[in-house]
Amino acid sequence: MNFDLTPEQDQLRDAVRALGRKYGHGYFVEKAKAGAHTTELWQEAGRLGYLGVNIPTEYGGGGGGITELAIVCEELAAAGCPLLLLVVSPAIAATVINKHGTDEQRKRHLPGLADGSQKIVFAITEPEAGSNFHRLGTVARRDGDDWLLTGRKCYISGVDEAGHVLVVARTEDSSTGKLKPALFLVPTDAPGLEKSKLDMEILSPENQFLLYLDNVRLPADALVGESLDAGLPALFSGLNPERITVAAMGAGTGRYAIERASGYTATRQVWGGKSIGSHQGVAHPLAHAAVQVELARLMIHKAATLYDAGRDLEAGVAGNMAKYAAGEAAALAVDTAVQALGGAGMTTEYGVATLLGAVRAGRIAPVSREMILNFVAQHVLGQDKSY
Repeated sequence: MNFDLTPEQDQLRDAVRALGRKYGHGYFVEKAKAGAHTTELWQEAGRLGYLGVNIPTEYGGGGGGITELAIVCEELAAAGCPLLLLVVSPAIAATVINKHGTDEQRKRHLPGLADGSQKIVFAITEPEAGSNFHRLGTVARRDGDDWLLTGRKCYISGVDEAGHVLVVARTEDSSTGKLKPALFLVPTDAPGLEKSKLDMEILSPENQFLLYLDNVRLPADALVGESLDAGLPALFSGLNPERITVAAMGAGTGRYAIERASGYTATRQVWGGKSIGSHQGVAHPLAHAAVQVELARLMIHKAATLYDAGRDLEAGVAGNMAKYAAGEAAALAVDTAVQALGGAGMTTEYGVATLLGAVRAGRIAPVSREMILNFVAQHVLGQDKSY
């Protein structure tokens, strides 16, 4: 059992940390409040090769795995720049296309995903289905050699920044019985595809959308993979990377909040010239939050290691646990940081309250804490399915 990063991974962590600090949380907040995107940071991360660390070298990537991408997600978040589209585009879309796409789809999309010039977002969630993807209502039906997609999607991140949406649909003849999903690469300017921005109480430069697909016509090669049989494995191949990288982003956010609060409490003096951090009532909650974040980081490392080793079933359990642990730890860390800073914690200047909405959402999405507990109860503890 080895808890050390390789020299290359250490170098990656240091380099990404430096990039994140070059921009910082002030940049992130400024972009979010202006309704703008973190385009400069994204483009520089792409030029430096950080967006494509998990993409094969033959397509311009770094040839690493989800471990390396988790490092990128965590370190940018630890610098106050948690980029949600790192999860959506390199983690989900690039993994799905690399593992299950056709040769032509890999050649067409992976180089752009690696250098950051292309973004592909992911659309699975629906208003009526919620966490039960077996009830997906978006239907794909053949029309000659083409496909026609009809349905609705919700809480789809970054559609306004992307060239394509990776849409999960069910084939028309599987509307009853077992789900047979199919994944399609849909251009965001395709006729029949409409988007509506959702107003969210989350300070983020990345927007959320409702999508409406009304007989969106797609050519045969928009289907991911060589046939419909690729649909289910392609779908599941993106879920573990999603959970692991979301968890890494949460752990980085927790580290950022604790660092900000600790710096303040170590120097803030109110009573008798002693720092407020010398009082256990202030120090212990921060220490407790730090322990929870570090425990989450260990599970993230385990999940990423298992995934990169091809141990998918074990990675599924560890990935869900990592996502649960990091979601709870990040929310605790930010809330504790706000409390430690007192009134200053609620100001924009001190940069912790700006993350409250995001870390609270991290306990809900991309899979809720309750569904993870259901998963662990059923698959780890051997309990009967409760739903």
